[in-house]
Amino acid sequence: MSAELHALIADPSDNIDQIGAWLDGLPHADRLEASRSLDRAQQRRLYEKAAKAAPLTMDDFVPAAVGDRVEVIHHGRNTLPLPGGWKLFEKRFCRPAGGGERLFGYNESPTRGLIGPGFFVMVPTKGNPAWEARGSLVVDYFQVPDAPVVEGWPKVVPNTSGLQFFVYNKTRDFMRKVSTHLSIGAAYKVEDPLGHFFVLLRAPVAGEG
Repeated sequence: MSAELHALIADPSDNIDQIGAWLDGLPHADRLEASRSLDRAQQRRLYEKAAKAAPLTMDDFVPAAVGDRVEVIHHGRNTLPLPGGWKLFEKRFCRPAGGGERLFGYNESPTRGLIGPGFFVMVPTKGNPAWEARGSLVVDYFQVPDAPVVEGWPKVVPNTSGLQFFVYNKTRDFMRKVSTHLSIGAAYKVEDPLGHFFVLLRAPVAGEG
């Protein structure tokens, strides 16, 4: 599975729709294996290809059928210079009570106990042309949830607190769509690109395979 995805990403054509359709045809376990195989160069290339994809919506991260304050897990792999297993993490999302054009979330990773949860608010980029060019949604660490989150999640703390300051503070991740379940993000510190990317694969929710 991984080799086929690598070949699709290496293809010089604008084939993001083909990549999305191929991923949609796989079971979750195979999508997860393939997405976790992508190195930094492949993720950069996929992010560039995804500029031609349909815009992401909040439903791509928390489907409409999922209730408020119900956790939806996205499995991630980043391109940071970390040991192999430490590149793997989860972004956990929920829709706040009352809905609206935002989602709450935090990062679950092997380093959470040391660094912190890295809470964020996901919002649309519409209305900011520079941001829109980077993706239709942004994971914004300048903001943290200001209303109740999922029961059992860590305590919400600002990203200026503790070691989070050096990882999440003043950071934003701009997201582009790859397939029904897969998205790809590019990390920025304030308005400067960091040159790091990550893929997020949404775990199936009730009724999905």
